[in-house]
Amino acid sequence: MILRLKRVLSLRTVVAASAGLTFASSSFVAAVQVAGFMAGDSVWLAILTGGLLCLLSAACFSELNAALPSAAGIRLYFGRAFNEKLALTVALLYMAVLLGVIGAESYVLAGVFKEVFPGTTSLFWISLMLLLVTAMNIRGIKIAGAFQDVFTYGLVLSLMIMSLIGISKFGIEWQSLVSPGSPTGIINAVAVGVFLFVGFEWITPLAEEVIDNKVISRGMFLAIGLLSITYALFTLSMTVSVDKQVLQASSVPQILFAKAVLGEPGFVWMTILSLVASITTFNAGLISVSRFMYASAREHVLPQVFARVSARFFTPWAAICFLFVASFVISATVVLTGRYMVLINMAAAMESIVYALVGLAVIRLRSKEPELSRCYRVKGGKLVPAACFLIFSVLAVAVLSTNLLIAVYLLAGLIFCLAYVLFIVPKLKKKYARPKQTRRRPVRTETNNNN
Repeated sequence: MILRLKRVLSLRTVVAASAGLTFASSSFVAAVQVAGFMAGDSVWLAILTGGLLCLLSAACFSELNAALPSAAGIRLYFGRAFNEKLALTVALLYMAVLLGVIGAESYVLAGVFKEVFPGTTSLFWISLMLLLVTAMNIRGIKIAGAFQDVFTYGLVLSLMIMSLIGISKFGIEWQSLVSPGSPTGIINAVAVGVFLFVGFEWITPLAEEVIDNKVISRGMFLAIGLLSITYALFTLSMTVSVDKQVLQASSVPQILFAKAVLGEPGFVWMTILSLVASITTFNAGLISVSRFMYASAREHVLPQVFARVSARFFTPWAAICFLFVASFVISATVVLTGRYMVLINMAAAMESIVYALVGLAVIRLRSKEPELSRCYRVKGGKLVPAACFLIFSVLAVAVLSTNLLIAVYLLAGLIFCLAYVLFIVPKLKKKYARPKQTRRRPVRTETNNNN
C-alpha cells in the first residue's frame, strides 16, 4: 500500500509556516545591511518596497499552485512551463541555497549562544535544537504546525512591542524617514531586502496537506503583509536606537538593540526571541523542504528512499532525517568558517532569480496549457507576471554585481546541479521506473484420471 500525506493544515498554520521560514535571526543582520544602503532612517521604505514586490511574486506563485497543486512545487511549475531539465536544475540549486540559509542562521545563533553561554560549545546547542525540531516533524505535521503557530505569532507580537518601546524611547527625526539617498543605494537595499522574505513561497510544497488549496495563496499574501510591517518597524527601531555602523559590525545586532532599549531584561528577552526565530526557521525549513524531497523521490528524480512515509505519523521521515544531517553539517561548516554573509547574499540573488522565472512561467503556462483549471488567476493579463520577471531580473543583477564571488558560487552550484540532472537522474529513472517482472504461474491442465 502506498502511503500519502494527510490533509490537516489550516490557514493559520500556513501563514505561520510561510512567515516562520523568513523570521530568522540572520534576517536581523540582513535588515541592518539594508539600512546601510539607505540614508537617514528611511530603511522602512526599502523593506516595504521589497514586500510589495514579493506580493507580485506571491500572486504568480498562487496561480501556478492553483493550476498545479503538488508537493513538487517549483519543479513541477517550471517543468510544465519550460522543460524538465531546467526545472529540476533550478529547484535543486534553490533547495541547496535554502539549506545554506540555515547555515547562516546557525552562525548568528552561535553568536547569541556566545553571549549567553560563553564557556560552552555553540554547536552543541544548535544540534540539540535541530534534534528537537526533527523529532517534532517526524511525529507529525499537526504537531510541528501547532508548534509553528505558537512560536511565530508570539515572535511577531514581541518584536512589535519591543519596536514601539525603542521608537518611543529614542524618538525619530521625521525628515530622515523620507530621505532614502542615491538611486543605486535604493536598488541595492531593495535587492538585499528581498532576503527578508526568502522562503515565503516554500509553503507551496504543502499543497497536498492543506484542508483547502486556496489557503496557500491566502497564506502567502497574509505572511508577506505581516513580515513587511514587522520588519519595517523593527529595523527602523534598531537604527534609531543604535548607531548603524555599530550594528553593521556585529553578528547579533538585535542583541545590541535590546540592551540599548531595556538593558539586561532586554538582553534576556531578545535572546529568547532569537532562539524562537531560529527554531521557527529550522522547523518551517524541515516541513517544506522535506515535502519537496518526498515529491521528487516519488517521481524518481531523487533516490527512492526519500519517498518513504511513516505508517504511523504519515510524514516523510527519511527526507526529514537526511535534512537533519545536512543542516548540521552545513551549520558546523558556516560556524567554523564565518562565511555567513555570502550565504545571505546568495539567497537574495537566488530568490530574485526564482521570482523572475515564476513570472515568466505564468506567461508560458497560460500559452502552453490555456485549458488548465485554475482556482486563482492573476488579474491584469500579462502585466503582473511580466513586471515580476523584469523587476526581479534587475534585482538579481544588482545583488550579483555587488559581489562577484556570489555569482561564482551560484555558477558552481548550477554546474553541479546540472551534472546531477544530466547524468544521475536518467539512471534513477531507469532503475526505479523499470516495470517489475512478474512471474507467470504455470497453466494447470486437467488430465483424465482414467488415462
